[in-house]
Amino acid sequence: MTYTVLDDFLTNGKAVLAKGPVGVILVEDLVEVDTTIRHHLGLGFKALVVLGPPELELPADIRDRVHLVITDIYREGVFIDALNRIIAAAPGVWLYYCYNAEYLFFPFCETRSVGEMLTFHGEERRDAMLSYVIDLYAGDLRAFPNAVSLENALLDRTGYYALARPDPDNHDHPKERQLDFYGGLRWRFEEHIPKERRKIDRIALFRAVPGLVLRPDHTFNTEEYNTYSCPWHHNLTAAVCSFRTAKALKVNAGSTFDIRRFEWHNSVAFDWTSQQLLDLGLMEPGQWF
Repeated sequence: MTYTVLDDFLTNGKAVLAKGPVGVILVEDLVEVDTTIRHHLGLGFKALVVLGPPELELPADIRDRVHLVITDIYREGVFIDALNRIIAAAPGVWLYYCYNAEYLFFPFCETRSVGEMLTFHGEERRDAMLSYVIDLYAGDLRAFPNAVSLENALLDRTGYYALARPDPDNHDHPKERQLDFYGGLRWRFEEHIPKERRKIDRIALFRAVPGLVLRPDHTFNTEEYNTYSCPWHHNLTAAVCSFRTAKALKVNAGSTFDIRRFEWHNSVAFDWTSQQLLDLGLMEPGQWF
């Protein structure tokens, strides 16, 4: 179903937000929108909400399986504003968000649904899940000038690291159970990435509660939501495998001519399985087996 504006969806489509998990896909351009939707439909979300521009046309076989909200994607801050309005309209519901050309993976996602995974995560008294945005990129930029190729996707097998997250209210101690994670193209080509956008951590899955606000840096105003695990053991983490950074670096006139290739000696072919991400340490199952 298509909604002309977000107000229309929040009024006439509010039943969609009654039961989760609900996925929200933010369409920045028309690259790989189809595959992004199909991938997430296969993960078992109760509903998918797609925020996209008026020119977005969905294939007939998936058009009736998603809720398309026409959005002015060029207005600054529009996606964060929209997500916060959706959060306010869905108390108690698990939500997920990503951009087009991004693909969620979690441990054993080939055989278990996102709902099963979040049920277990909730039983561990967790209301949010840390995910790592793992950069994907095409190896041959002459053949794929926008750096996007699902069939020839590469990722970095190493080069990821974490730093303690400073607490502006307590300069002697960093924030408890919070880290800033770095790596991938944002690390290798950091001279083209603004400092505030170099982190690869994102709380992509979370339970909406009254008063919860998503901030522009992909953290929440509730500090516990920004933690990587509970105090007593490690928890599940997920990965959002993303062409977004590679695409931006090749589309942006300030960086495209400086970058001839993304492939390097630590590149490996992405096989589109959760096991590869687990083996590389790019997500972990915690206590879930």
